[in-house]
Amino acid sequence: MTHSPSPDATKVSLQKLQTYDPIAMDIAMKKLLDPLGGVAAFVKPGQQVLIKPNLLAGKTPDQAVTTHPEVVRAVIKLVQAAGGIVTVGDSPGIGSPEKVASKSGILDVVNEMGCKFAKFDTAVTINPAKGYFQQFEVAEEIVAADVIINLPKLKTHQMMGLTCGIKNMFGAIVGLRKPRLHFQAGTDKAFFAMMLLELCEAVMPALTIVDAVVGMEGEGPGSGDPVEIGALLAGSHPQAIDTVATELVGLQPQQVWTQQKAIDTDRPYTKLEQLDLCGDNLDDLKIKGFRPAKMTDVNFGLQGNPKHFLRNALTARPVPDHNLCKLCNDCVTHCPADVMKIEQDKLHINYDGCIRCFCCQELCPHGALKTKQGVLLRLNNLLQQLKIKR
Repeated sequence: MTHSPSPDATKVSLQKLQTYDPIAMDIAMKKLLDPLGGVAAFVKPGQQVLIKPNLLAGKTPDQAVTTHPEVVRAVIKLVQAAGGIVTVGDSPGIGSPEKVASKSGILDVVNEMGCKFAKFDTAVTINPAKGYFQQFEVAEEIVAADVIINLPKLKTHQMMGLTCGIKNMFGAIVGLRKPRLHFQAGTDKAFFAMMLLELCEAVMPALTIVDAVVGMEGEGPGSGDPVEIGALLAGSHPQAIDTVATELVGLQPQQVWTQQKAIDTDRPYTKLEQLDLCGDNLDDLKIKGFRPAKMTDVNFGLQGNPKHFLRNALTARPVPDHNLCKLCNDCVTHCPADVMKIEQDKLHINYDGCIRCFCCQELCPHGALKTKQGVLLRLNNLLQQLKIKR
């Protein structure tokens, strides 16, 4: 692995864009990347370029769950013009890669542009030179690529608060190895956030371009509501990108687990004053009234193993909506802790073993897993909101 961020990693470009019209997208994408030196600053002729969108689940583009296909198309055009050989790939949370890519419209773009689609079905072990995590099992296409271009969709995330540049690289992990990492983290979201940071650093994309034309608010990343943000973001360091994205939607660092963990561990690019913003003005692009995902822990890094009643009061948990549940069994199959089952035509969860990873909520194709906060968590959430408004 030789991937590394650009020496000018502090630079983040912003571009206003309120439509996915292909012509407008091409113009905006070029304007977005020009301050960074254009795609040619990242891609040399003959290089193998892996474009890694968000392919969480088989949803249509209007549902704002996956990276919009016109963003993917615009980036492919620029990479091919620079002489790069393009592969597009990701490891979906649920469903086969081909079906998810087809439903999202991305597979059609890949075929139309004459690119290869990678299923991310073969894992290769990498060993980071430093950090807590000594190895990761990532898709072989990640290791084989000369250049990785990261194309996240800006969305809320029930477990981490926000998914953007850093969280999107979790798709480098192949298939069912992702639930295994969730299970290893258990209820410790700070531990999971650290894993995401170290994984992203280990497979560092050369360029991150964020689809924030239409993002997701509320109970993301799979069951939230589309929200018009009207922007594209680009930069060579995912942490710099996430810092700007957090500001763009008006969240505080403590509402985004990876952001707060990066601050706690003195990682660079966690403050706006450390960054060189170019393109359109961030203040003009900021949106108001963005609805975050519900808080899932009463404080950052809740430690220990509290008794049952205290744990329920201090955390949130997924709760089935039996009116929406279609008994498809997807959540049961993908539950890292194996605490879900269908019995007597109803979905049941054993909360004693539930690790509060919200994979079920993230992956449910019907939006049938809701979030119920404990009483102390609800109280703390209210106090935090009042503090933020002051």
